Amino acid sequence: MTASVHVRNRQRTAPIQARYLREIARAVLERTAPERPGSLGIYLVGRPEIVRLNETFLGHAGPTDVIAFDYREHSRKRTTRHALYAEVFICVEEAMSQARRYRAPWPEEVVRCMIHGVLHLTGHDDAQPSQRRKMKRVENRLVREMRKRFGWKRTALRFTTVPLR
Repeated sequence: MTASVHVRNRQRTAPIQARYLREIARAVLERTAPERPGSLGIYLVGRPEIVRLNETFLGHAGPTDVIAFDYREHSRKRTTRHALYAEVFICVEEAMSQARRYRAPWPEEVVRCMIHGVLHLTGHDDAQPSQRRKMKRVENRLVREMRKRFGWKRTALRFTTVPLR
């Protein structure tokens, strides 16, 4: 049983279909934490919110692309040791800027940020160069798998197209 996932779009830089990003996040969790119950919140935010979070909780000045918060140690539930209780905040503006820099589709960069946050929550670290290389290999593999499974040409369209009801 994987963790439940909810996605909230709190930015106005780009229209993103939260339901589709949730599908991708579930697929990432199936690969990285298949037996971990709990919940994962993914928040798409603008620069002002990510700057506030970065400065308040991490003590870093300025914006960043992704921040992950792991709440297991603060939970009183007995099952939290192996469960996932976390939030990932993604700055869409920063992801789009990186996508331009690396000449990648911006939806892929949003997904990469989400994957990076999930990897931190599942035990990966990038503090040391050797850890960073290992984490980057896993991140790249997951991005390739998600690209193959979901297709980025369709992704950009599905990310930004809100279905009519």
